[in-house]
Amino acid sequence: MNSIIAKLLNIPLRQVDATVNLLNDGATIPFIARYRKEATGSLDEVQIQAIQEQLDKLTELQKRKVTVLNSIEEQGKLTEELKRKIEDCWESNLLEDIYLPFKPKKRTRAEVARQKGLEPLAKRLMVQNVSDDPAVLAARFVKGDVKDEDDAIKGAQDIIAEWVAESEGARARVRRSFQYDAVITCKVVKGKEEEAEKYKDYFAFSEPLKRCSSHRFLAMRRGEDEGFLRMDISPANDDDCLDRLEHIFVKTRGACASLVAQAVGDGYKRLLKPSIQTEFAALSKEKADEEAIKVFADNLRQLLLSAPLGQKRVLALDPGFRTGCKVVCLSRQGDLLCHDVVYPHPPVQKAQEAEAKLLHLVQKFEIEAVSIGNGTASRETEAFVRAIKFPQPVQIFVVSENGASVYSASAVAREEFPNEDVTVRGAVSIGRRLIDPLAELVKIDPKSIGVGQYQHDVDQSKLKKSLDNTVVSCVNRVGVNVNTASRHLLTYISGLGPQLAQNIVEYRAENGPFASRAALKKVPRLGEKAFQLAAGFLRIPDAKNPLDNSAVHPEAYDVVAQMAKDAHVTVAQLIADGNLRQSIDLKKYVTNEIGLPTLSDIMAELEKPGRDPRQQLTEFSFDATVHTIQDLHEGQILPGIVTNITNFGAFVDIGVHQDGLVHISELADHYVSSASDVVSLHQQVMVRVSQVDVKRNRISLSMKGV
Repeated sequence: MNSIIAKLLNIPLRQVDATVNLLNDGATIPFIARYRKEATGSLDEVQIQAIQEQLDKLTELQKRKVTVLNSIEEQGKLTEELKRKIEDCWESNLLEDIYLPFKPKKRTRAEVARQKGLEPLAKRLMVQNVSDDPAVLAARFVKGDVKDEDDAIKGAQDIIAEWVAESEGARARVRRSFQYDAVITCKVVKGKEEEAEKYKDYFAFSEPLKRCSSHRFLAMRRGEDEGFLRMDISPANDDDCLDRLEHIFVKTRGACASLVAQAVGDGYKRLLKPSIQTEFAALSKEKADEEAIKVFADNLRQLLLSAPLGQKRVLALDPGFRTGCKVVCLSRQGDLLCHDVVYPHPPVQKAQEAEAKLLHLVQKFEIEAVSIGNGTASRETEAFVRAIKFPQPVQIFVVSENGASVYSASAVAREEFPNEDVTVRGAVSIGRRLIDPLAELVKIDPKSIGVGQYQHDVDQSKLKKSLDNTVVSCVNRVGVNVNTASRHLLTYISGLGPQLAQNIVEYRAENGPFASRAALKKVPRLGEKAFQLAAGFLRIPDAKNPLDNSAVHPEAYDVVAQMAKDAHVTVAQLIADGNLRQSIDLKKYVTNEIGLPTLSDIMAELEKPGRDPRQQLTEFSFDATVHTIQDLHEGQILPGIVTNITNFGAFVDIGVHQDGLVHISELADHYVSSASDVVSLHQQVMVRVSQVDVKRNRISLSMKGV
């Protein structure tokens, strides 16, 4: 299997072997990528993930091969040649082609004909002897359930049609036609034109299947599922397919050959073509799912790695008109200090009272920043807060509140705030997202965060697996403070999981903060293996050993200590002195376990131990003259924030409660193959309004030349 993976991914076999061994030994992808570079030849997380996915696929295929072999053996039809053919097959569709003639069948037309004893007639017709008279041949079989010669011939043709449909060669030919020139067409269901208005682009759609983008395919699939569209995938020319099949099966020009040609046509139209259509529809769906899931995962990664404000005292506002703005004050660690409600907007309009209350809270809790949710009344609330003259500098931010309502009603929120209602929990989430988006967003189902494309239409198990892997990757890339991290955040750390995360939190509550990484070994059930996988990603800021607050793994502490000893300084002095570190000859410290890649990583980490790899947060304001879609006109240049990235472009919030679309062709003056090459989630951009459709609530934007 490893050699197949190496060939598929174009990765040297030695690196694949080492990676597979580590995965089989229970190592996690973040751990392998960060701390086993010598073994894998410095493969990154994406490559290791690809190896794991191929390994899983081939393992499943191996299980299927065992099932197929057992089934054929039970039928007494397994030859050495067939066994070897199956064992050497590593493509699922080819394996199914081999198995098809042996697959237990339902009551097909061919099976009915066999039960009537017509298989010998089918075999004789397939000989296509020019001198044979089909009627004379058929007359011998007119008995029992066979009424007459025509009935016998039709039954024999049904058997031949099934042979054609089950032939490996025939299936390969038709599959090749689909592969190279299949066309996907879509039509509106008659009488559903009005209801299906949102699918108008697909009422009479046709294009080569290989050029159909994932978002178009998934849109058509959704329209079909809703009963508005009818989709079809077929070769560009059915006659060409039939000609190729006749070339395989029709050998002469006699009467028998003519009957075989009819059976070939029937086998193609009734059995073979629908079978390959189903296969290509599934393959196209799988490909579209993969692309959509990749877009979702990329967006989620960018969102989770959004710049944090850091440990600041925050006042968070969940804006509203009639129900008021829910206010919460949070400590630097995100703990809830108090909550209240203010009514600065109509219909209640107690603006002076609201201002006085906010001023009091800002002074009482020494607030350093304000976090405002970007939902209803967000712009009005931001303008109101910015107009307040606070006694000390207060930064003001608008944050995405996608998923906050999902969090507020979740078991996680009830566990954190059992005595507070959903409005308080939602406001807390808005505030914590400003302090540390990663720590807060891991508590919410990624599908509810609103950065995906057709997330409900793709394979849900694959989507979940991909998003979970993305969360794990992000959490371990940043690392967590083991003395402040929640159970939910610790769950995603390499080697931990829900139970060990809970054990860490309980041990911390009973015994106080961890003084060192080594103290983690005292946590119940956290053994050597879990410690090895997790330790490098857990930080202890005030530890005696400064390396405990870095990404340097404990297994490399001795090497760093030796470097310091050779330089006649302490480890802390080595970290503080850049010139000293630069003078170290890393080759002197290469061992069988630690090579230059790991040593280079160690030196890079000593330069910035414990530093957050995420960018710094900057303040942002929308155009003060624009509040609704009616305020927009073509040619306006406005500031905005990228809220979602898709295959066809990027959505940008310009402060009018309706995101505008920058189509991929409008992202730059040069050709753009992927929107994520140009923009990233939550990036601040300048855009030009190119079209406004108030009736359909659609805004078209451009970034060209802006």
